[in-house]
Amino acid sequence: MTTPAGTLPVLVAGAGPAGLTAATELVRRGVPVRCVDKAEGPSTLSKALGLWPRTVELIHRVGGQDLLAARALPQSQMRYYSAGKVIANLRYKPATRPLICPQPDIEEVLRTNLASVGGSVRWGTELLGFEQLDDRVRARLRHPEGTEYEEEFAYVIGADGASSIVRGHLGIGFEGSTYELRFVVADVRVDTRFDHRMTHYFCSPRGILVACGLPDGRWRVFTSAPPGVSQEDVDLAMVQSLVDERGPGGIRLRDPDWISVFNVHARHADTTRVGRVFLIGDAAHIHSPAGGQGLNTGVNDAHNLAWKLALVWRGHSAERLLDTYVSERGDVARAVVRQADVQTKLWLLRKSHQVVLRDGLLRVASGLRLFDLAYIPWLAGLRTKYRTEPSAGRRTAGFVPGALVPLPQRNELDDLRHTLILTGAQDASVRELTRWCADRLDAVLDVRTEARRGKPALVLARPDGHVDWIAKDTATMRARLTDLFRPLLGAPQDEQEKVKEHTA
Repeated sequence: MTTPAGTLPVLVAGAGPAGLTAATELVRRGVPVRCVDKAEGPSTLSKALGLWPRTVELIHRVGGQDLLAARALPQSQMRYYSAGKVIANLRYKPATRPLICPQPDIEEVLRTNLASVGGSVRWGTELLGFEQLDDRVRARLRHPEGTEYEEEFAYVIGADGASSIVRGHLGIGFEGSTYELRFVVADVRVDTRFDHRMTHYFCSPRGILVACGLPDGRWRVFTSAPPGVSQEDVDLAMVQSLVDERGPGGIRLRDPDWISVFNVHARHADTTRVGRVFLIGDAAHIHSPAGGQGLNTGVNDAHNLAWKLALVWRGHSAERLLDTYVSERGDVARAVVRQADVQTKLWLLRKSHQVVLRDGLLRVASGLRLFDLAYIPWLAGLRTKYRTEPSAGRRTAGFVPGALVPLPQRNELDDLRHTLILTGAQDASVRELTRWCADRLDAVLDVRTEARRGKPALVLARPDGHVDWIAKDTATMRARLTDLFRPLLGAPQDEQEKVKEHTA
């Protein structure tokens, strides 16, 4: 007997930060999940380090505050040097301050969160391939002992990294380039006078040197490698020589835990959806570590997709909602890849006139606090604004379509449902809309009264805290809600046109 498509689980291939987040958020929303990873167990390599505030906010929605606080080191600022002199300080405010936490510890927090909602990872289980059918995906997997088997899923999420099997099986292109230079990374003890709570960028014609303090007193040292260097060539002595060559002096490395050589890429997938199969995280985009966005972008990909997929899986929203994952996170991925590429190329400038121009611009921008006001909030994930239609309304009472709901209101939202926020005086039509929502949409919508004063407005916030829609009249908002939750309400398909008509 064929299992009804509406009861099939979702397959998450990959148990890194993106895959763990996707699995957790789906399970929280009542969707059965099979999370698999071909590795025998969690990785011990520190790899990614930085958690920006928006990512921390999403993790904390589930839990892990105490564990993360115990394992992480809050950063105070970034500092840029050229020719041994400070040329720019990028300072963090409490709201934009990142945490430095090695990836194994981050993944432990995420696995703990997954377990807390009833999920788990099947280690040693490999996705070999899949076939898309009309209403399901038939996947071929391999057990840890080597036995192959088939299983059917409602959807498949490829969170299987830069060499994604899922992306390859779909034949999706991975546009971009690979830097000619390779890079060396080392986690070591360091004898130095430099502040352990800062990330230091030493720009030199001979190459870039980055030093970032780690929570246990060690440092992450990252530098461009000499031409032709391979993994077999690198040891502590070589890294020390590169630090001496590019740094300000007085930095002594010892007791290495990890030294590696790697390539840096700037690539993103041509698309992140084909039918019932999606890509998230490194499977969808890879880039330079400049800006520390990789892990964070993957976690935000996963969260964006999971709440939408849950609504569709449960029959509350139409399939076309899933297309917004592709457009929204595609825009973010391209922006992240672009900024990381620009920053990396600025690191590696060698011609004297280019260096003078770069250093001058950094000094001016730092002096005017432009980084603190614009760039740092963007890195922190607090300036992400998804594209919306003109009919989604205009800025009202601090709410902006596509942007995050401001704090502290955002902390009060129900992250498992949409929230209708009422501002200003409430007339009979608003009270009627409130009753209609309570009767028809209680499973997917919370209603909150924000303020009785000010301009009347109806603000629809998404489960991820972004503003979906702003309406000045109840007819427009009711049309939007009907369109969004059409399968749940059994409404006809032309409600989106009604939204536009009401707005006009």
